[in-house]
This record gives sequence, C-alpha cells and structure tokens, in this order.
Amino acid sequence: MSDVSPAILRMREKWRYTGETRPLFAIEPGPGQESVWDYPRPPRIALDPRRVQVSSGGVVIADSQNSIRVLETASPPVFYIPMSDVRREFLGPSPTSTLCEWKGRAAYWSVKVNGRTIDDAAWGYPEPFEGFESMSNYVSFYPAKLECLVDGERVEPQPGGFYGGWVTSEIVGPIKGEPGTGSW
Repeated sequence: MSDVSPAILRMREKWRYTGETRPLFAIEPGPGQESVWDYPRPPRIALDPRRVQVSSGGVVIADSQNSIRVLETASPPVFYIPMSDVRREFLGPSPTSTLCEWKGRAAYWSVKVNGRTIDDAAWGYPEPFEGFESMSNYVSFYPAKLECLVDGERVEPQPGGFYGGWVTSEIVGPIKGEPGTGSW
C-alpha cells in the first residue's frame, strides 16, 4: 500500500510530459549529452560512479564515487551522495520539510562551516515512498548554495531558485525553472 495521497495522485495524472517522447521545443542533444526530456516520469534512480564533491569555503563536505542521480522529465539530474561519504559534522538539522509527490517527505540540513551557517543547503528522504526506498541513506546539496563538482566540472544550479537540479555541460533542455516554464 502506498502512502501517496489522492491529491498527489491527481497531480501525477495532470502531468503531460512523461519522457516517452521528446516535445518539439526540446533541444536535440549532441554527442555525450542528455536531454532532460528523455528522462522519465515518475523519476528513475541511476547509479553514477563519477567523482562528486561538495565544498564550501575550501572545506570538503562530501566526496563520493558512489552517488545516485535522480532523473526526472524536464529537470536536470539531482546527485545524491551516500551519507557514509558526507562529513556529518558539518550538517545541522533544519525544521524545514517539503513533500515530493514521488519521493516522499524531505528532511533538510543546514551546513555549518568556517563559522558560517548556510540554511537548508542539503536535503534527503529518510523514509521515501514506495519505489524510492534506495534513497533513504543519501543526501543532496543545493549547487546555488555550495560548490558542487561532477568529475571536476563545476555544477550550475537549476534555474528558478527552488529546484535542486545539477546542471552540467552534458545536459540540454529547456529546463524546468527557466523563464516561461511555470506551467510545466
């Protein structure tokens, strides 16, 4: 039995793009690139062996080659790092919580480094919904708040301020969060 409410199920039914076909306005990916419009809905979890690093002010907070990427239609991937590869002494609990219709209720952490606190810089799903249980011991970080790298490439934050996607040179869109995408 799923913990998904009827309201969330209705939201899922309203979503038009499923990753089955790329819309006409989508950018055609070049060699070595991925279109966010080829990602599925509901999202898919993919193992990623590339080196993922997160730091602030020169202090490494996370360093892993055991990340997962969550791939969801219209959004850049979100890299999640196993908690075992995160320096937890830099994480402090936050009262913030949000709900993802697919993954469940997210818990947030603030990052405390070099005498500075960066509120709600990380999040994860300690008790994810059915189908996303493998995410329970992983955490992601906002590239808009911290320096995030994938195999040495500096990640750009997903546009829009709210979203946590990791934009790298391999990703083409348009991406949810850019101007004019509010109805997606």
